[in-house]
Amino acid sequence: MSSSIDRVSLSSLSSERSRGSGSSRADSSDREEIGNIGRIHLERVVEVRVDPLEELAESSWSAKIGYEWVTADVRTQQSLFRWSRLLKSWLNCTPIFEKGARRDIVVPERVTVVECVCHGREGAVNEFFYMYMCHFSQLHIWLPFDEFTMGVLQLLNVAPTQLHSNSWGYLQAFRLLCMTLYLQPSPQAFLYFFVTRPRSPTTWLSLISRPGFNRLDAFTQSFKHFKDGFFKAVIKQAGRSHFYTADGNTRFPFFWTGNPWRYKVISREDLSVAEKEVVDTLMCFSDKMPTKGLVRVYNLVHPIIDIEGHMA
Repeated sequence: MSSSIDRVSLSSLSSERSRGSGSSRADSSDREEIGNIGRIHLERVVEVRVDPLEELAESSWSAKIGYEWVTADVRTQQSLFRWSRLLKSWLNCTPIFEKGARRDIVVPERVTVVECVCHGREGAVNEFFYMYMCHFSQLHIWLPFDEFTMGVLQLLNVAPTQLHSNSWGYLQAFRLLCMTLYLQPSPQAFLYFFVTRPRSPTTWLSLISRPGFNRLDAFTQSFKHFKDGFFKAVIKQAGRSHFYTADGNTRFPFFWTGNPWRYKVISREDLSVAEKEVVDTLMCFSDKMPTKGLVRVYNLVHPIIDIEGHMA
C-alpha cells in the first residue's frame, strides 16, 4: 500500500531566490509549481510513502478459520494497525503507560492483515493480548492494569477487547469515584450495579445497568469507530509479573472466550463489609454521574470533582 498527500507550502519570493542562488537541500519529495499569489510562491509537495514489502505481501494470505462462534462483524473486521507506520504515528501522540510505569513491560506491535480481534495466540512465539486504540485515546486506560481491572475481566471471563468500550467507561468512572471517595474498588462491588446477557454467537459483552441502582451515565449512546483500531500488546520478560500469577496463569483472559459470565444480579449478601460500604456510599448519589466527564477528569494530574452536589 502506498499513499500520497498533497501539501501546499508557502514561501516568500525573496527566500525562493536565496535558495536558487546557491544552497541546495536533499528532498525526497516531488515538487510542482502551481503559481503565485501576489508575492507568495505556491508549490505542491507530494510525499509518497511506501509500506514495507513484507506488509504488502500479507494481502495474499488466506483468512483464518475456526471462529464461527463469533459474530461476523467481529471476525471479519481488519485493523488500521496492520500498517506499522500508522501504529508508530499514533503512538507518538498517545500515551499507553501508567505514570511512573516501566516502558519495557509491554511492546505495542502491529497486527497482520488476516488477524481479527477475536483470534487466539495460534502458536505465536510472543505472548500478547489485543487492545483497542480507544482504550487509551478516549478511555484513558493505562498499562499495566491494576488489580481491580484485572479482577473485573477475570470475573466476567472476557478479554480486554471483548468488553464493550461503553462498559470500559463504566469501569473507569467507578474506579475514579472510589479513588476520590477513599474507597477500595472491587469487582463484586462494581458489578453489583450491572447485569450481563452474553449472546450467541459471541460478540462484545455489554454491562447492562440495573434499574434504580446504577449511578453512572453511559459513556456515549453509540460508541463508534473503535472496531478497526486494535493492535497487539506484546508482553516482555520485565512485564510478566504484571500479567501472570506466580504459578504461570494469566491474571485475566488474554483472548476472546465463548462463555462470558452470565449473571442476573449480585446479591448484597455476597458482598464483604468493605464492598457494602462502597455500594452504600454510591447509592447516596441523588442522580447519575457523567461517565465521560469523570473519565476525562481521571486523565488530569489533579482531579477536582464536584461530588457533594450529586449526593442526597
